[in-house]
Amino acid sequence: MTLMKTLLGAAATLALSTALATAEPAVIYDMGGKFDKSFNEAAFNGAERWAKETGGTYKELEITAEAQREQALRRLAESGANPVVTTGFAMSDPIAAVAPDFPDTKFVTIDGYVEAPNVLTIGFTEHEGSYLVGMMAGLASKTNTVGFIGGMDVPLIRKFGCGYAQGVKAVKPDATVILNMTGTTPAAWNDPTKGAEIAKAQKSQGADVIFAAAGGTGMGVLQAAADEGILSIGVDSNQNHLHPGKVLTSMLKRVDVAVYNAFTAGAGLEPGIQTLDLTAEGVGYALDDNNAALVTADMKAAVDAAAEQIKAGTLKVHDYMADDTCPAATF
Repeated sequence: MTLMKTLLGAAATLALSTALATAEPAVIYDMGGKFDKSFNEAAFNGAERWAKETGGTYKELEITAEAQREQALRRLAESGANPVVTTGFAMSDPIAAVAPDFPDTKFVTIDGYVEAPNVLTIGFTEHEGSYLVGMMAGLASKTNTVGFIGGMDVPLIRKFGCGYAQGVKAVKPDATVILNMTGTTPAAWNDPTKGAEIAKAQKSQGADVIFAAAGGTGMGVLQAAADEGILSIGVDSNQNHLHPGKVLTSMLKRVDVAVYNAFTAGAGLEPGIQTLDLTAEGVGYALDDNNAALVTADMKAAVDAAAEQIKAGTLKVHDYMADDTCPAATF
């Protein structure tokens, strides 16, 4: 009997180990849709890269209402998905509620923050990448006025705006930086019409370069800028191709790398806190055939020199989220 129990116990352990090893990873996209050409789409691209390289399959869910967040997490955890990767700070509370009920499942929050033994928190130094594109905006501006349009007014998006304003001021101390947010609810991420309206209003105030950090809303900003004959700056994914010759650059936030790495680690993913900074190529700016004519050699040299200084620690970009203040802008 003892031998039988031992064999059965070993078989059960083997079965569990095998199940964990072969469990499908999963990703939950935030509000705005999987194909928002920005944050969510970057996550999708990371998942697709993993699938193509490994031949594996993964589960995915799109959030369309706040009430779905916890439900989606539980549904994927109950299905055996491991790890479950989530995008957006709004998933923090749902993960904190669900993770304890599934101790053998690893959860990942990108942009959120959860302290739990089975959760990996992944953040980015968005202020560093935004500083670089802010420098580029300042150098490209002919009116000495540039704009920033954020999505939902939250500390994370102010972090983008503050870094951007610091970069602008670094190259043009007397420049004017106009900052607007699209709204105070999650709907602010998916309102391209309002994004376009704000972009046109900023142009009327003199802005000739506008940085959009607004998810799907940013599509309206980029379109309006192109229509109005001014430059825009994309965010998260490389959006230069959306309006060739009209998008000065894009502030890259490598959500795709975060998802790809998490999927690659699988159930063996190490919980804790991880920050993808400029040194780790977690943030940066995009340069390709679509914007090469807009970025002069002098502009590139100046921005690249600043990037090296940031990496070396000799140039410190203030992080709005460190103390809810910004030395270069007022929100």
